[in-house]
Amino acid sequence: MIRIATIGTSGITARMLDALTNVEGCVFAGALSRDRQRAAAFTSEHGGTVPFTSLDELAASDKVDAVYIGSPNALHHDQALACIAGGKHVIVEKPFCANRHEAAEVFEAARNAGVVALEAMRPLHDPAFHAIKEVLPQIGAIRRATLRFGKYSSRHDEILAGRRTNIFDCAMASGSLMDIGVYCVEPLIELFGIPDRIFATGTLLDEQTRGLTNGPIDGSGVILASYPDMTAILAHSKTTNDLSGNQIEGELGTLTIKDISAPSALRVDLRSSVERTTDSVGYSSAQTIGKDIDLPAFENTMQHEISDFVEAVENVRAGGSCTEAPCGPFGTVAHFRDVTLASLALIDEARHQMGVRFPADRPAPEE
Repeated sequence: MIRIATIGTSGITARMLDALTNVEGCVFAGALSRDRQRAAAFTSEHGGTVPFTSLDELAASDKVDAVYIGSPNALHHDQALACIAGGKHVIVEKPFCANRHEAAEVFEAARNAGVVALEAMRPLHDPAFHAIKEVLPQIGAIRRATLRFGKYSSRHDEILAGRRTNIFDCAMASGSLMDIGVYCVEPLIELFGIPDRIFATGTLLDEQTRGLTNGPIDGSGVILASYPDMTAILAHSKTTNDLSGNQIEGELGTLTIKDISAPSALRVDLRSSVERTTDSVGYSSAQTIGKDIDLPAFENTMQHEISDFVEAVENVRAGGSCTEAPCGPFGTVAHFRDVTLASLALIDEARHQMGVRFPADRPAPEE
């Protein structure tokens, strides 16, 4: 039995623990919070027995085998390294770290310690997402993809009211791209690999808010990713609601996806051999035949990442490699590590182009 502790007592941590109850081979040990009463209350509420109030205490505990890190982004690196030094496996909420070089340090430390380090990137472990891969060959040569995720955040209201929030704070390595755009970036890397180049632009929060945000930070943005034979458009926002859909366009048809972060509907429309039709302004096009693709549905899709993490940890316990261990049906620990690193490299470059910098960032070459 793998005993999992949590760092953080937020809503996403509570949702993870709800998912954990559906995964065999693991149990909740306890939560870390600087507030002793909060740590005890959260631990008890979710069936744990060992609350923690310091990172050192958690890292050294012989009652914990693995740690879920659900704290603000800027804290992931140091907390993961401390847990790894204590011999703990770690699963770290997205984004894995503030930037690529921090993530590389954590993965290297995990490799040296012989423990599993995994990013809790929900769609990459979701069978519904991987149904997209299975359908892609039907639409022929892919020429364009559009992945979007935009949802107005109440934390923007906090900023407008003159109050600080972790979600829009350079010191916390946050912003729209880090918090919500990552759900477009990592599926792009998983489906199509690393693009040749990107062009990024963002709408930064108003200049008068920078005393609250500790520097320029993005509220929304767009990334254009260029491949040798296709282009991709990624759109993200936490200051508007994006009501457009996701689609992947091939020469034989188009795949439309509802909710790229947790696919809930999938449809393929293929060109038919039926005679072309002409619209009211004179453009002609081939008719299409559409088909809805049945997707597996789960009440809490976080169970997949937890289940895959547990499988990898069990494999390491049995003597397997901490990097080459199977991590669910869709890849090894090393595969997911590589997706995480490539995604953060893309995000680092996009932030550089937008003018968004974090304290953890290395100086730019020209500096």
